[in-house]
Amino acid sequence: MGDTRILSEVIKKVYEKNITNKTGNVAQYIPELAKVDPEPFGIAVATVNKDIITVGDVEKKFTIQSISKTFIFGLALDLIGPEKVFQHVGAEPSGEAFNAIELDPVKNVPYNPMVNAGALSMSSLIYDKYGNSSEQVILDFFENLCGEKLSINQQVYESELNTAHRNRALAHLMNGAGIINGKVDEKVALYTKQCSIEINAKELAIMASTLANFGTNPYTGKSVFGPITARYILSVMFTCGMYDYAGRWAVDVGLPAKSGVSGGLMAVVNRQIGIGLYSPRLDNSGNSIRATKACVHLAEELGLHAFEFTNKGSSMLDFYI
Repeated sequence: MGDTRILSEVIKKVYEKNITNKTGNVAQYIPELAKVDPEPFGIAVATVNKDIITVGDVEKKFTIQSISKTFIFGLALDLIGPEKVFQHVGAEPSGEAFNAIELDPVKNVPYNPMVNAGALSMSSLIYDKYGNSSEQVILDFFENLCGEKLSINQQVYESELNTAHRNRALAHLMNGAGIINGKVDEKVALYTKQCSIEINAKELAIMASTLANFGTNPYTGKSVFGPITARYILSVMFTCGMYDYAGRWAVDVGLPAKSGVSGGLMAVVNRQIGIGLYSPRLDNSGNSIRATKACVHLAEELGLHAFEFTNKGSSMLDFYI
């Protein structure tokens, strides 16, 4: 383990810089999410050397929502293989809202695994392989990613499933296109359950550090997926992970990242750290405002941007981890 005192000071400074930001609103289109307390804010950084630095409400539970798409893509890659996976999903930014009811007009598949259509396609592949055991397969996989026992928030699941009209429309569209092979209702339910898994910012940071460590959880030593799978995941996260804000995120932060409408955000610094943040107030793209701004400031303070000119490979972190 390294000396994290300076890194801790930077994270605390960034937290204090953003805690007073009250702009944005919690997600309104899922009734249970509309009820959440908008005030919690937490930042957790997990290093590949097993250090965890936290500030704020890092133990506050929230549902993982679209951040799950990142890992379900990885699970499908490992279980089924890239060749078949990329017959069912693309890897191109869509430029559209995450729940847009459309497919790539040229390839007739979802644009990428980070939009709802692509994530539904990945959940469908897992369901085709494991059937009614798929829920437990996914839950076990997520537990291995963070090294903790996890559960599904039943209230959020039911609320989300009851209002999942666009996702059902997407699933039926893909069923008609031959991307999803039947059992539409079961597959929408599975996708909704994966989105309703509860985590906290500290657990999310460890999941991100597993990506940073190329598929091996640095805290448990367990290999969760292979390094090539991690490379696929990080690549698509970098270009598609932040909804229709992905381009500006690449400019301002320059890290692979994924957000969710419950207010969670995960970012990865290759071979060094995983960052987990939580704050429920969202911008118009569905990204947490505090978390996004905090990542901008962390990137500035620590030189994290993939194309940062003052260092090579975020080498500033070598002083801290």
